[in-house]
Amino acid sequence: MADRRAIGRSPRLHDVTLPDITYTLRTATPAKTRAEAVVVGIGEGAKEVEVIAGAEDVKAAYGRKWRGLLATLGVSGKAGEVTRLPAGEKMGAQLLVLIGLGKADADGTYPTRAVRRAAGAAARAVPNATSVAVALPAQTPEQVRAVTEGYILGGYTFTPYKSGAASGGKKGGDAGGPSDVSILSPIARRAEAITAFEEAQVLAQAVAGTREWVNIPPADMTPPTFAEAVAHVAGSVEGVETTVYDEKQLAELGCGGILAVGMGSAAKPRLVELTYSPADARGHVALVGKGVTFDSGGLTIKPGSSMSTMKSDMAGAAAVAQATFAIARLGLPVKVSAFVPMAENMVSGSSYRPGDVVTHYGGTTVEVSNMDAEGRMILADALVRAAEAEPDVILDVATLTGHMVLALGDKVSGVLGSDDIVARVLAAAEVADEQMWPMPIPEWMDERIRSSKVADLNQHDWVRPGGGLYAAAFLREFTGGLPWAHLDIAGPSFNSGGASGDLTAGGTGAAVATLVDYVREMATDQ
Repeated sequence: MADRRAIGRSPRLHDVTLPDITYTLRTATPAKTRAEAVVVGIGEGAKEVEVIAGAEDVKAAYGRKWRGLLATLGVSGKAGEVTRLPAGEKMGAQLLVLIGLGKADADGTYPTRAVRRAAGAAARAVPNATSVAVALPAQTPEQVRAVTEGYILGGYTFTPYKSGAASGGKKGGDAGGPSDVSILSPIARRAEAITAFEEAQVLAQAVAGTREWVNIPPADMTPPTFAEAVAHVAGSVEGVETTVYDEKQLAELGCGGILAVGMGSAAKPRLVELTYSPADARGHVALVGKGVTFDSGGLTIKPGSSMSTMKSDMAGAAAVAQATFAIARLGLPVKVSAFVPMAENMVSGSSYRPGDVVTHYGGTTVEVSNMDAEGRMILADALVRAAEAEPDVILDVATLTGHMVLALGDKVSGVLGSDDIVARVLAAAEVADEQMWPMPIPEWMDERIRSSKVADLNQHDWVRPGGGLYAAAFLREFTGGLPWAHLDIAGPSFNSGGASGDLTAGGTGAAVATLVDYVREMATDQ
């Protein structure tokens, strides 16, 4: 039987290889395409089901039977609805798949989020077709991007631990399906549409890569193997330089927070630093991501039911690393310095204890009281390292607090920090179609984080109200006063349910697109 640790260290799991599909952007109409299956978007009209603009020939191919057929099948056009039926005799395809988009906006257009989700559903609706044509709203570059990303990510699967993979069958993201996918768009020949189409594939690769890392079982994604994985991918991305610090080097640097969290595990901590320095850089952003590869809670041990998804506690680190790779692959003219602290928070005789005082990189001392508030401990060291790089802005991404999930649910990330940077992150999230919400850091939090009688700061004070705000106030102390925003993705980083829209089960790749769009906007600043 294959050694799963060996599988976890294989290049296949280091950088997800998406299914071998050829994507093309075409101007063809859906009724005339020769693909085996054609996907057509429909919406909830005021009087009847509406076919999207550009796909009227599909309705015409059915003639008078169209309205009665949809009524008989109970088709409404509501968002997420999927209906399969034989293609009309006048169509080139064999199978017609109708994907509901819901209601259009007042101007008759469909929101990009609805388009993206419909494209994701479409990818799972045609598993046995060898070629697919997708006719969803794609009349703008933004919609072209939404269709492309949605389809690719909706079709992502994680199968390397399935028995077929172990015996040489398909694995990773390659679970069968079409070999050719055509995105149909009336603006397919325009330069801006082609750019959106090509860049969407790069971004989808980064999001899928994040999902892959998050989905790997924690025994196969320890700090050393995670660091190896990041370095492996970085080696294939032009312009990205990598430095990996092991536990001895971390001790020499004085990264007490990373060492404290990792000291209870047999798998020793790491710090990975990535640098992308284009010659024409118009700005400099530092990205910091929490990389707790498994969180037992340490001596403040979690209930068993709360540990089941704790392999995802490194989702922030995965997002930061993959966003850096995407920025480099896109050639965006912004320097990126990424800092990815990695540790496994376990229970043993060498675990750090309540009452310990930890000295972080840079000299700040912290009294610790909650071993399950470990994320802020490893981020603190990395944030000081990030501030030393003198970037224009620092963005950190972390599955940091359950408090944020209680406040915003499991689909919305909280954003805290400098007001102007928070506003820019939210604007980037809007472009990326990721749901984020601003949260405050009240002034009176300063008193709480300085309540220790023996150290500079108190790691945690066991006061439940405002715990997520407390954590952000704590992190702010390590940013050197630079413009900064903290993205708490504790809820949206992992989908414990089934696939829906462009989201699949397991890791979601939350925040990757927002980070890339933030940097994309920085590249346009004068």
